[in-house]
Amino acid sequence: MRKFSLKRYAGWPLSFLLCASILFAPFASTSAQAAEADKETKITLLGTSDIHGRFMPWDYALDGPNPTGSMTQLYTIVKKVRAENPNTILLDAGDMIQDNSAELFNDQPQSPMMVAMNEMKYDAWVMGNHEFNFGLDVLEKISSQFKGQPLVGNIFKENGDRYMPAYTIIEKDGIKVGVIGMNTPMITEFEKGTDHLDGIIVKDPVEETKKAIAELKGKVDVMVGLMHMGLDNENGNPGTGVTDIANANPELAAIFAGHMHTLIESQTVNGVLISEPNKYGSHISRIDLTFAKEGDKVVLKSKEAQALAVKAADGSYEVSDPGLEDTLHPFHEFARADANIEVAELKGTNLVPADEIKGIPAVQIQETPLSDFFTEVMLHYSDADVVAHQIDNDKAKLDVGPIKKKDIAFNYQYTFGEVTVYEVTGRDLKDYMEWSAGYFNSTRPGDVTISFDPKRRASKYSTDDFFGGVTYEIDLTKPYGSRITNLKYSNGTVVKEDDTLKLGMNAYRMEALIAKGGALEGRKFKQLWSSKDASAFGEIQGTIRNLSIAYLKDVMKGIYEPKIQHNWKITGVDLTAPARADIVELINDGIMSVPTTEDGKYTNIASINILDAVTEEEMTDLAAKANVSIAKFSGVKTKGEFYQELNKARKASTGIGVEETTTPEKPTTPTIPKPDTSKPGKPSTSPSTSKPGTVVKGKQAKVTATYLNVRSSASSKSKVVTAVPKGTVLEVISTDKYGWVKVKLDGRAAYVYGKYVTMLAY
Repeated sequence: MRKFSLKRYAGWPLSFLLCASILFAPFASTSAQAAEADKETKITLLGTSDIHGRFMPWDYALDGPNPTGSMTQLYTIVKKVRAENPNTILLDAGDMIQDNSAELFNDQPQSPMMVAMNEMKYDAWVMGNHEFNFGLDVLEKISSQFKGQPLVGNIFKENGDRYMPAYTIIEKDGIKVGVIGMNTPMITEFEKGTDHLDGIIVKDPVEETKKAIAELKGKVDVMVGLMHMGLDNENGNPGTGVTDIANANPELAAIFAGHMHTLIESQTVNGVLISEPNKYGSHISRIDLTFAKEGDKVVLKSKEAQALAVKAADGSYEVSDPGLEDTLHPFHEFARADANIEVAELKGTNLVPADEIKGIPAVQIQETPLSDFFTEVMLHYSDADVVAHQIDNDKAKLDVGPIKKKDIAFNYQYTFGEVTVYEVTGRDLKDYMEWSAGYFNSTRPGDVTISFDPKRRASKYSTDDFFGGVTYEIDLTKPYGSRITNLKYSNGTVVKEDDTLKLGMNAYRMEALIAKGGALEGRKFKQLWSSKDASAFGEIQGTIRNLSIAYLKDVMKGIYEPKIQHNWKITGVDLTAPARADIVELINDGIMSVPTTEDGKYTNIASINILDAVTEEEMTDLAAKANVSIAKFSGVKTKGEFYQELNKARKASTGIGVEETTTPEKPTTPTIPKPDTSKPGKPSTSPSTSKPGTVVKGKQAKVTATYLNVRSSASSKSKVVTAVPKGTVLEVISTDKYGWVKVKLDGRAAYVYGKYVTMLAY
């Protein structure tokens, strides 16, 4: 369309021009309105949850790099999204300030989590259940440092006022977004027996969301939920999942969920879009809301959700923002120094044996000195007859030598786990133990490995509990509920159903057991004592972590030499079949693998059986991996027979089973060598100085990257065995023409990329 110009119509009668302008004015106005109506505005909402103290890509329990998720890496993602769409809102759904040593800063002037959130410019943060772990004074001190809006709409003061606001209104490009925040009402159960909730009242989040929506109507263009609750109800309790909230409140366009440590990219319930970003800063949920103007109204035209991952499909990790790293560095140093305080010396034997089979953690399938150690600690301080605990770490490890605070934290990962003593019967104990034994699959003739129930394996927390003060066997040939045999007290007396005994365990586990659907559903037990009682050791010193440290220092006088207790064992699996030894070698050499979930996240979900018929497909696949002709196995019928013949054939073939560039050696639990610097930073690009394709045994290489992946073979797609920090010195075996350096680490061969190491002189 041509522009209107008075100059063009010079000399025309003014009256004509005025008439023309009046005549064409409605058309111009209509066009402008149409253009305005066609304009769409996209608001991007980013949601994090359950970061649990991961402010840097560092595991302070292990005191080593952990690039799987952190605030500094999420900030890189946030910056990219903001560059794409300036109309971006950043939210967090709770459990920010607990775990990974974040609690060290409760009595310090600043929390690194608040420093990071402020630097990243979070708009709102809803309180999670773990925000209340330290009491209201600590929460108020830390939350007051947050420059955004803290929320928790279903918690009230005793005078009837909300403890924190239920919602906040955030405006972007003229669009007003109401964000409603709620916490799980389960905190009343989680904090039972403490004074952490004194002075406040927890109400139903479903009903409080309704009230917040009523208050926001007419004030905003759209409403979204920021809920520290999972998709489904927890322990079968109504109103504890966002599904109930969505069904009761369809006015919400979307909900950011949390709490259950689950990845939900996009799910719709009753028209409400739901997304949950997993845990520990591994993902950030993204919800895009697209609006259009219709007259005087702003209308939501579309909505979509996705999850943005710190770990890419190719196995690489998102870069950690260097500016935020620099800001957080003093907190990083403080936490590392605390983790490295020595508390005792371990003598005699390692507390966890090496895994016999890759993918089957020894710590979960057999009694170890580590589980016996925690049993010792709990029995010593609680005066219980029987104790129970869990080890939530498949990679648990504590070797002979100095024991540091970080070693205790690494091996007992539930920061606030304590010992609470209940009065129970022998029947209650056995029912609990039967439930725990349900962690394992039943076995059948021919099973040569112990495996885990897939659902239990994938649960939020480990449910494979260990029991001390008793001896017992778990017979996996028997059905679920009838597996515990030969149950006796440590003095040899048989445990009878009508016995009354003192059971020491974690209160959180007990709440799950007596909840709806739990193994002890509906039963009530008298609480006799808790290590966290003010009359006992108190909130902080009463944790199992701190009791363990006190036990080593005060009772063991700084020296701990474990004694194997022989409390329990698993039976009903053939561990002596000749074919089993071949299976162990084939798995550890990378030819076979233990069964895993479809996504590969959870290992060992089915036992390996040697009596089952072998398929042509399996023989073809494994023969190819072993570089052996399929013709060698004509007439083979069972899996056990095939595995034996396969292992024999590959060993007989020249070079098979020793070529380390394609087949990793038998694994041991990886360790991270001590670095010469602790500050995360940008990777160095200093090249290797060795000539490619040469054997350089005896030479050493120094890592120049902040942390460097060590892989099982010379490929960027191969499995990451561990990661070593900057300054680590590695023994070099050889280099190749593609830039890979073969090194020796913990007695086995592994590979690093030569670009990130510098060769040292002989």
